[in-house]
Amino acid sequence: MRKRVVITGLGLVSPVGCTVRTAWNTIITGGNGISRLTGDEYSNLPCQVAATIPKGTEDGCLNILEHFKESELRNIAPASVYSLIAAKQALEDSKWLPEGETDKDDTGVCVGMGMVDLVNICESNDALKRGYNRVSPYFVPRILPNMAAGLISIKYGLRGPNHAVSTACATGAHAIGDAFKFIQNDYAKVMVCGGTDACINPLSIAGFSRCRALSTGFNETPKKSSRPFDKQRDGFVMGEGSAVLILEELEHALEREARIYGEVLGYGLSGDGSHMTSPSKDGRGAILAMKRALKDADLQPSDITYVNAHATSTPLGDAIELKAIKTVMGDHVKNVAVSSTKGAHGHLLGAAGNVEAIFTVKACETGEIPPTINLENVCDEGRDLNCVANEKQDWNWERRIALKNSFGFGGTNACLCLSNFVR
Repeated sequence: MRKRVVITGLGLVSPVGCTVRTAWNTIITGGNGISRLTGDEYSNLPCQVAATIPKGTEDGCLNILEHFKESELRNIAPASVYSLIAAKQALEDSKWLPEGETDKDDTGVCVGMGMVDLVNICESNDALKRGYNRVSPYFVPRILPNMAAGLISIKYGLRGPNHAVSTACATGAHAIGDAFKFIQNDYAKVMVCGGTDACINPLSIAGFSRCRALSTGFNETPKKSSRPFDKQRDGFVMGEGSAVLILEELEHALEREARIYGEVLGYGLSGDGSHMTSPSKDGRGAILAMKRALKDADLQPSDITYVNAHATSTPLGDAIELKAIKTVMGDHVKNVAVSSTKGAHGHLLGAAGNVEAIFTVKACETGEIPPTINLENVCDEGRDLNCVANEKQDWNWERRIALKNSFGFGGTNACLCLSNFVR
């Protein structure tokens, strides 16, 4: 019998709140963390909206200097900073801060990053032009995509798998799925897993705008700019942040009487084999990822009653994903709620799948399905679906089982099957 893997800790730094409690409250009440970008460097760009981390000392905001000295921040990339804070929250929430050598050996890290620090690369190149000695000795460590995982492992002395995933916008979901398999295959008893990204800068905004991926039609009304499944959607809104989950082998969690939020039941992944930036038009990659997650969980489509969609608010991607969900679910789709929380927090790139996995776990735990905000006129592909428009819905099932989709550039797809915990 394969090992059961449960979720015992959650940590989050996001545009809708920098604790799980505040972020979930914002999501479930239809709040919004998107605003207009300020500064002359953004004034000539087509997209001028983003979902940034709220900074400050107020509840739910992030005060980085509570966690790091200014001298430390010069040596660590912002994405790694966010992941260290989220990991601290998750480990403390799980009450798992291993001190014994065996416990440290049995605890691993799997935290990914979608994109490296482009600003630091540009600044370091300018420094080199002024002289070799102007280049920071921390330049290379700052831009390594595995450094978030490495720094968490180093900080807590964790000697289980030290693994990093970088699969564009599927990174966070792949990291959770890989960690799930590491526990099932007895590489670790506990895994610290998730993803992180901090790419809101003029170069990234310009690059994604050139790909025609970002929203450009709502610069004057930024809170309306991310609108999954809506007919007026015109691209995604970039977000930033990190989320970390503590996965644990069930018997290990029960033995130490840990709080259990939910369970990971299955993991599916696939490739489109189609295009660098666009999903395959027939949705085959998404279909395969969902079917493989169900197969891994030994479940049928009829067991699923909620899908937390990848749905970034792009015209092509949202439509293809809805078609794929219909294909997988068949006639049962009428019993399935489908929502995307990206209307509230934008698209966190490599941290999207893991942030949204936390919201899916909370939905499974609480029986409340988060809404798709800004859904004013549902697209044709969603007209016959329950897309949870603008207000949360009750999830009145004893066993609440969900799929969480994540897709990325390069045609990479991941799907997690998550549920509330039932003995």
